[in-house]
Parts: sequence; structure tokens; C-alpha cells
Amino acid sequence: MANNSGLAINNEVIARMAEMATLETEGVVAMTSGPISMPKILGKKGGTKAVTVSTEQGIIDIELFVKVSDKLKVCDIAEKIQAGVKEKLQGMTGSAVTRVNVVVTDVELTEEAE
Repeated sequence: MANNSGLAINNEVIARMAEMATLETEGVVAMTSGPISMPKILGKKGGTKAVTVSTEQGIIDIELFVKVSDKLKVCDIAEKIQAGVKEKLQGMTGSAVTRVNVVVTDVELTEEAE
């Protein structure tokens, strides 16, 4: 993917930046694997990933698969992830991030001490 300055940035690098921004978000426990699709099974796409990146004409779409804590509202965590990832990627790449989809695949339940 080339940004406005003509600098080419590999999608794997963008995915790593998105992952780092996600893990910095309060309430995120871990990144998880995305769903398994037929192309992934047949080896036509990379294995299951926690972050998928789609870039076209300098525009970035991100999909993140996360495990969150039950200490905060899931929708609040997802909104913070979206804002943080968008801010970090736009600041570091100079490209527009049009979509950050957050898929919560698991919730870590904490046990209250009695």
C-alpha cells in the first residue's frame, strides 16, 4: 500500500501497528484468531489472524479479533479500540482509515472475591 507521499507500507506492518494499538486499549485481554474460511483451509490465504488488513487506493480497512475483560462494557472497549487504531494508523501512515471492525470473540470473566 502506498500512502499520499508515495511510501509503500506492507499490510503486515499495518496489521502489527493495529495490533499494538489494540493491545494498549484498556479492557483488551488478548488478540484472538479470526474465523477459518475455505480459502484459509486450502492455503490460498494466510492462516487465521487476529488482524486483517485491506488496502485500496490509499484507504485502509481493518478487522480485529479480540478477547475482552468483563470489567468494562464491551461496546465501550470496542469504541476505544476503533478510535485508538484509527488515530495511530492515520498518524503513522498518513493514509485514511475508513473502517475499523472489532469482533469480540471471547470475554474473560473475573471472579469476585467473597
